[in-house]
Amino acid sequence: MKFSKAFVRLNWISLVLIYLVVVAGSFVRITGSGMGCPDWPKCFGNWIPPTEEASLPDNYKDVYSEKREKKIVKFSKFLRSLGFENTAKKLESDPNLLKEEDFNARKTWTEYVNRLFGFLAGNAMLIAFFWILLKYRKRKLILITFLNLVLMGVQGWFGSIVVASNLVPWTITVHMFLALVIIAIQLYVIRMISPSQKLKISTPKWMYYLLWVCFVITIYQMFLGTQVREAIDVLTKRGYGRDQWTDHLGMQFYIHRSFSWLVLVLLTVIAWKNERGLKYKCLRFLYVTLALELLSGVLLAYADMPGLVQTSHLIFATVLFGILTMLVLRGKIDVDNSSILEVSR
Repeated sequence: MKFSKAFVRLNWISLVLIYLVVVAGSFVRITGSGMGCPDWPKCFGNWIPPTEEASLPDNYKDVYSEKREKKIVKFSKFLRSLGFENTAKKLESDPNLLKEEDFNARKTWTEYVNRLFGFLAGNAMLIAFFWILLKYRKRKLILITFLNLVLMGVQGWFGSIVVASNLVPWTITVHMFLALVIIAIQLYVIRMISPSQKLKISTPKWMYYLLWVCFVITIYQMFLGTQVREAIDVLTKRGYGRDQWTDHLGMQFYIHRSFSWLVLVLLTVIAWKNERGLKYKCLRFLYVTLALELLSGVLLAYADMPGLVQTSHLIFATVLFGILTMLVLRGKIDVDNSSILEVSR
């Protein structure tokens, strides 16, 4: 089936908007703006947030603390239904979750922009879904886009949980990985509809398997990265300086660092083989992205760099994840023991 250029373009735009949500979410975190809007989906009860504290009632902290408490109770019941009794108890017994921050216009609008990107991405996906449903009526595509639309809704709902739990670390990790799943599914949709993704290149079988290994390690690396980031947040609150972080981060930091170099070695082999004969741009871009991601990681670990480096580190990691996802989704092993990867030059 041939899909219109406008429809394909809309799905690419949806992917870009999803990435912008991830970037904005990272910026929210490094600026400490996660609680800039104490409620969800509105912000201080309005679709357009206030710009000054004078426009809020005197007891606004009590109001939103009470609302948060109700959400925590509901979410705790949900966790218990899934068997997470200890996690539910920790949420209910943590008095810090009910503490409201002072109004800060900069933080409020930073969080609002993050939500705005999420709104735009969700609506772009909704339009694409109805486009498929009304015009193309391809069952598999309908199911996949509907699944991703549901996950986008779940992501939005879980965003309210992140806010309600006052940014409990594990909720941030789950929030990020839901975003990665949405990105992967959106890439699969684009794989199905975009003519530019139908060009094929042949690579050795071992290279295809190495790409799979790198893909799996990258997912694990992103999980470890969130754990390291959460541990640093805890250490910072306890008064530890940057020079003391490494001594207190534990094995997860060293595994995260070691696996980064492992991926570098594997992709260096792939890049070397590519330059010796294949010369495909996608593999070059993959290697450059990894190099930038590692550089930003080194700056984070050993240099007193501004917070934007954290956002850059996440951007490069998610772009790396996206490229690897496209490669493994589009690859297949040929009968002559070679691998065919459908990638655009």
